Amino acid sequence: MSATATTPWIPIQRVQGREQLDSRGRPTLAVTVTLDEGTSAHAGVPSGASTGSAEAVELRDGDPHRYGGAGVQNAIANLTGPIAEAITGREFTGLQDMDLTLRELDGTHTLSRLGGNAIVGVSMAAARAQAQAAGLPLWQALTGDGVEPRLPVPHFNVVNGGAHAANDLDFQEFMIAPLGVPSLPEAIRAGAEVYAALKGLLHSCGLATGLGDEGGFAPDLAQPEQVLTLLVKAIEDAGYEPGRGGVAIALDPAANGFYVEGRYRVAGRDLSSAELVALYAELIDQFPIWSIEDGLAENDRDGWTHLTHTLGHQVQLVGDDIFVTDPSKIDDAARYGIANAALIKLNQIGTVSHTLAALEVCRHRGYAAMISHRSGETTDTFIADLAVGSGCGQLKSGAPARGERVAKYNRLLDIAADQPELPFGIADRSGH
Repeated sequence: MSATATTPWIPIQRVQGREQLDSRGRPTLAVTVTLDEGTSAHAGVPSGASTGSAEAVELRDGDPHRYGGAGVQNAIANLTGPIAEAITGREFTGLQDMDLTLRELDGTHTLSRLGGNAIVGVSMAAARAQAQAAGLPLWQALTGDGVEPRLPVPHFNVVNGGAHAANDLDFQEFMIAPLGVPSLPEAIRAGAEVYAALKGLLHSCGLATGLGDEGGFAPDLAQPEQVLTLLVKAIEDAGYEPGRGGVAIALDPAANGFYVEGRYRVAGRDLSSAELVALYAELIDQFPIWSIEDGLAENDRDGWTHLTHTLGHQVQLVGDDIFVTDPSKIDDAARYGIANAALIKLNQIGTVSHTLAALEVCRHRGYAAMISHRSGETTDTFIADLAVGSGCGQLKSGAPARGERVAKYNRLLDIAADQPELPFGIADRSGH
């Protein structure tokens, strides 16, 4: 149980919301919660482009004359109307009690009636307000009983493809992970230095250095092997050892995006599940890859079982679209031997307390966990505190570039400076 659940709950006096722009120039919600004793806290709601079919639904207005239909005025009306009426002035036992009330008020599994974007925003702002009122840093308020907080290994998305870039790369994210460095500040430094080396390398090869949605470069390449070769060279050029003893590579193919009629179309190849798994095995043999996220589509459960049986002993296999941060889906997958880690996104499940429940299932089932941003981000740093408080040891927040991405990494640097005794690195699969 987190400190936000054990500290006395101060009733909420007011809930406010307004539109603000996310990092892709689309509207999202800014939510403010004010407590009875005067504490106010804010939250910026993220928005995903690569989404699972069962994740919490963003409520958009559909008015073609405002933001191309993507406005969130209806979500704000729900936030300041029925949501505010349900939670202001009430004596909740804690955040979990409030979040359950919001789920019951909505009445749908995907929060589609009131909007997952409205509900997650008020949940985040309330959690932050209660922590501030208790005099606790947010990460400490989010730390559960028996969980050791730790500074996470950042996973920097340095090459963007798929739904995140206008190039021919089918794999969506190519990340670098400084697994072998001694501290969080050194990990941030390694990410920035490899990113800079990669920019120079791309320029020398005559490749574009424009950026995708998450701050990674979006070169005009199609073959994953081409990108991986460049990453290894950039890691070496920056003075690091490629691999788990230095800077490793993590992939998020986001296979939903290239799964068509039961086949996977990758760089001009038409592959079965087994053939795609074989491709991953070849890449792992050739390159210092330590983690693969969404290697297969969410509906390809037999393929996932084969992937896990074949490669689960070699690399971390992270489920995102197949789990959508749903505790019951993660628990079910563990029984069937699907993946060995889960991606954790606040707005995917829709409340802070359900996010913490998903992390608890990961610890109970021996699954690793990685906290994640979304492609449409704000400068809100909630997920940095969540990564520390949950003790999972992994965070991905895009490239070490663009303010909305760097804000999370800078928040980690602030926590590391304030709490130098916190351990750094990836937790074992029991969360310790």
